[in-house]
Amino acid sequence: MGKLLIIGASVLQLPAIRRAKELGHYVAVADYNPQAVGISYTDEYFNASTIDEDAICAVAREFQPNGIMTLATDMPMRAIAKAITLLGLPGISYETAIKATDKYRMIEAFKEHNVSAPWYYHVKSIDELKKIASCIEYPCIIKPTDNAGSRGVCLVHNADDMLQSYDYTQSQSRGGNVIVEEYLQGQEVSVEVMVLDGEVNILAITDKLTTGAPHFVEMGHSQPTSLDENTQTKIRQLAIQAVKAVGINCGPAHVEMMVTKRGPVMIELGARMGGDCITTHLVPLSTGIDMIQATIDVSFGLKPDLTPTLSCGSAIRFFDVPKGIIQSIEGIEQAYEIDGVKEITFTKQVGDAITDVHSSIDRAGYIIAQSTNAVAAVAVCEEVIKHITIKTV
Repeated sequence: MGKLLIIGASVLQLPAIRRAKELGHYVAVADYNPQAVGISYTDEYFNASTIDEDAICAVAREFQPNGIMTLATDMPMRAIAKAITLLGLPGISYETAIKATDKYRMIEAFKEHNVSAPWYYHVKSIDELKKIASCIEYPCIIKPTDNAGSRGVCLVHNADDMLQSYDYTQSQSRGGNVIVEEYLQGQEVSVEVMVLDGEVNILAITDKLTTGAPHFVEMGHSQPTSLDENTQTKIRQLAIQAVKAVGINCGPAHVEMMVTKRGPVMIELGARMGGDCITTHLVPLSTGIDMIQATIDVSFGLKPDLTPTLSCGSAIRFFDVPKGIIQSIEGIEQAYEIDGVKEITFTKQVGDAITDVHSSIDRAGYIIAQSTNAVAAVAVCEEVIKHITIKTV
C-alpha cells in the first residue's frame, strides 16, 4: 500500500482514482476545480492547477507521496516530471516531458534520431507562415504545438486556406506557436506501451477510426489490429525508436502513427496512458493486462506483471449525433441486453447542444464492447448504435 498523488480529478482521472482505491492505496488529487467529480472518491484534495508546475511541486512537498501520475492528459506531465525530480520518485525527466508535450520539440527529437516522421515547419507568427505558404506541398496539416484531442488541427489545401486557418489553430495553442507538416495518408494506429527500466514493452496495437478531413477527430478504436504481421513488426520497431528518441525510460506511452505507402510514419506520442478508454478499457478487455495498475506500480518503483491473460477483441465507437439540442435519448436499457456490451456512456445529456465535431470534447458519448475478435467487437458497437435513438431539434 502506498500514498498516490493523481494530477487531475476530472472524469478522465476517475478510472485511476477508483483503481488505486480498490488496490488499497491512500489517494490524493490536485485540481483547480473544487467541484471536480473525482474528488469525492479520494482521501485528500489539493486545490492546484494541473499545469501549474510550482503549485504541483508544493502539493508534492506537502503530501509526500510514494508515486505521482496522471491518466491520458499531456500537459500535466511537465508538472509531474518536475515534482518527481524534486522528491526523487520514479518517472520521466523534465526534458523528456517537454519533448513529449511540445510537438515541435518532439518532431525535432524524431529527426535527430532518424525516426520516420513527416516534413515540418515550426511557425511562430502569421508573418512566418506567409513566408512558407507559397512554397510547400499541399494538402498539409496545421496544428498547435502544445494541445491534444485534435484541438486546432486542420487540413489545408492551398496557401489561402492555410492563412485562413491560422487564427483558429493559433488560438488553440497555449504558447501561440503552430506546426505545419506533411499530410500523411493511410491506416492510422496507436501503440500502447509500458517502459520498464528502459525496456519498451508493446502491449497492444490499436486500429483507429477518425472523422477524416478537416479535423481528424477520433471516432473509434479497436484491438487487436487487423494489419498483417510484417506491418505489425514495423509498427513495433518504429514505436520503440520513437519512445527512445524522446527519452521515455519509465512508465506508459501512447504512440500514434500512420501506416503509409512508404511504411509506418510517426504522428506524435504522449508519455502517458492513451485516452478515449483505449488503455483503461480496451487493453484489459483484449489482453487482460491492467494498465492502470501497471502505471500505479511503476510510479511506486515496482515492476508490474505485463503477461497477457486474454486473447480477445475490444472496441469503442463514439455516437455520431445530428447537430442541434438533444431532445431525448432512448433505447439504452435494451442496448445493454446485447451480448458483449461493456459500457454505454453519454458525455452530452438532454438539453445539451450538439455541434460539428471539431475536437474530442464535441463528441456525445460512446459504446465499449468485447468479443472474440476486433471485428466482432466493432459489430457489437454498431448494433448498439442501431438500438439507441438520440433526437435533436
